Amino acid sequence: MQVVEVFLVLALLCCSSWKVWSITLCKETNLDKVRPHSVSITEFGAVGDGITLNTKAFQNAIFYLNSFSDKGGAKLFVPAGRWLTGSFDLISHLTLWLDKDAVILGSTNSEDWPVVEPLPSYGRGRELPGARHRSLIYGSNLTDVIITGNEGIIDGQGSIWWSKFRNKTLDYTRPHLVELMNSTGILISNLTFLNSPFWTIHPVYCSQVTVQNVTILAPLDSPNTDGIDPDSSDDVCIEDCYISTGDDLIAIKSGWDEYGIAFGRPSTNIIIHRLVGKTQVSAGIAIGSEMSGGVSNVHAQDIRFYDSYTAIRIKTSPGRGGYVRNIYVSNMTLTNVDIAIRFTGLYGDHPDDGYDPNALPVIEKITIEDVKGENVKKAGLIEGIEGDSFVDICLSNINLNVSSNYPWNCSNVRGYSDTVLPEPCEPLTERIFPDHCSDCYYLSNHRESSNDKKSDGWFTSW
Repeated sequence: MQVVEVFLVLALLCCSSWKVWSITLCKETNLDKVRPHSVSITEFGAVGDGITLNTKAFQNAIFYLNSFSDKGGAKLFVPAGRWLTGSFDLISHLTLWLDKDAVILGSTNSEDWPVVEPLPSYGRGRELPGARHRSLIYGSNLTDVIITGNEGIIDGQGSIWWSKFRNKTLDYTRPHLVELMNSTGILISNLTFLNSPFWTIHPVYCSQVTVQNVTILAPLDSPNTDGIDPDSSDDVCIEDCYISTGDDLIAIKSGWDEYGIAFGRPSTNIIIHRLVGKTQVSAGIAIGSEMSGGVSNVHAQDIRFYDSYTAIRIKTSPGRGGYVRNIYVSNMTLTNVDIAIRFTGLYGDHPDDGYDPNALPVIEKITIEDVKGENVKKAGLIEGIEGDSFVDICLSNINLNVSSNYPWNCSNVRGYSDTVLPEPCEPLTERIFPDHCSDCYYLSNHRESSNDKKSDGWFTSW
């Protein structure tokens, strides 16, 4: 069924008017960058039969190509075939290219996924105390890395990991499919990612990351198979993607409780543009719940979610600290969505007993505008924290066809609205215009200026 869905998604995106008239909001990337040195994985003894384990072939090929990293870089070509492998490391100035009908398969033997130290901003594995399994495709302290191809596939074969999670037989936290750490200048494009054991694409402590024209699929009941999770990273652009998984399609993070506060690296300057997808248990775009290093300057526009539980969600809790501010969501279309907007201030879920319950998050300046929805059950469930209200929440030009008799439920929140149907909850009914434009992030500039929003500063600054 997933193969069929891949073809349907490609047809949907190819026929979309976005592809015809819209410009990119990402920094210009050079997909055709010429690497002066290129080898095929077959030159290192790899066999694409889906049975032979090719971990050594990938490792040896990349070890060989490392000698060219200061000579213009190199390209590792993966031809058509089914290439079974365990975890392998990337290097700087590398293009990993998957040709048409090339499939990289993650090994179903957990011993082929090494165990590594937890992330310092988490203090432990996300699921279990202690270490964690390393991702299938991994890189650390890299620059100028491209993972791309001619619609090739990277399949994590995650079902064995999902079973271990459900049966409570995990020894360590599950691995991601792709994780790049402390790296700069990353491009991931023109590929399909299937069946990640855990989060699918995880840039952590990274800068200048572009994920463009990718499809990410996992069964809708697969546990915690997030699509793209920028984590303590800046200058990230996600564009022209289709995601259908068992958890958040995109989740922006920045560390967990006292460990994230101490590490202190925020996620900031993040663009999400032309995203389509569905998730039956979680959110289309989420911030948190691990947001202790702070999240700011997130712009998401031209979004379409269908057959989903929640569209936009912020998750936090006492003990998280940090902040979520300067968030802008616009031009969003919803069909068959349970909850359009959900903010949760009492999410819970702490790494250990060492967190400070008095470390309260700051949630402010969240603007959502130009939203339409059909067959939406609930417009908003917005729950702040007593004594720590979420403030300057601004809603504008929202029209939702809602089935619930109680479309909004709000507590410990303050904000403003204009042209919202159904009429929002009382703490959000005060009008934005003309007195509160300056209280709303981005909205006042949008209303008062005739300039195209795409020309604003940081969209193209990096």
